[in-house]
Amino acid sequence: MRKLILKIEDLHYAYGNGKSALDGVSVDIYEGEKIAVIGSNGSGKSTFFLNVDGVLTPEQGKIFYRDMIINRKNLKELRKNIGIVFQDADNQIIASTVRAEVGFGPMNLKLPKEEILRRVDEALEYMNISHLKERPPHYLSGGEKKRVSIADIIAMKSEIIIFDEPTAALDPLNAMMLEDVLLKLGAEGKTILISTHDVDFTYRWAERVLVFCEGKIIADGSPMEIFKNKEILKKANLKQPTLLEVYESLVEKQILKDTKAYPKSIQEFKGMLVK
Repeated sequence: MRKLILKIEDLHYAYGNGKSALDGVSVDIYEGEKIAVIGSNGSGKSTFFLNVDGVLTPEQGKIFYRDMIINRKNLKELRKNIGIVFQDADNQIIASTVRAEVGFGPMNLKLPKEEILRRVDEALEYMNISHLKERPPHYLSGGEKKRVSIADIIAMKSEIIIFDEPTAALDPLNAMMLEDVLLKLGAEGKTILISTHDVDFTYRWAERVLVFCEGKIIADGSPMEIFKNKEILKKANLKQPTLLEVYESLVEKQILKDTKAYPKSIQEFKGMLVK
């Protein structure tokens, strides 16, 4: 049975214009979960992440990390164990070389020099960018920058990793690279939360989906529960994943039998057609 790792209770947050960005968000997150956070622009996804990671301070509500309530005194404990990969890698990268960039987080933890160097080398190898370690990160390609920003978090050995729109501005090849990394991290037991507009990716990758709308979580369930609920999709301005929509259309036209074995990939779908 999975242990509760993060508990959010009644989170409220408003920006300077007074508009509420989070309106009573409560959710329990368990070890090793793969969670997609979806919703239209302005629904509260990014604000939720920034509050959970301690970048923003909620006006009301509580955050518990492993039964410890987070406050100003122990906020570092939260930041040490939750890493966030921002949508725009340039907003995250600050150092003059890739090696220094990846080592910045571990250095702030005041780890021994040998441990910092070991973590940097491991993270660079993990992301297959060891050959870039002496390069200035701001002159790298978009896909390379994304790899560096993920290596930043891997070097911190965070238990929970948050990705804010990770595939934005990535070409198909780098988007595939990212999915491979996500699968690898998931297999290692990392707890992963991803905000995304890509319902096809959500459908094939996530095991749990949180739907945000106007600063609230309006649905929390498996991808199948969410994407078969037309009312929720309409309210959140979302659409069904292409494979699910095609499968249901073929079942409706009696071209396929409704076996409830919904395909999550093109390969699975082709297998159904062969049968």
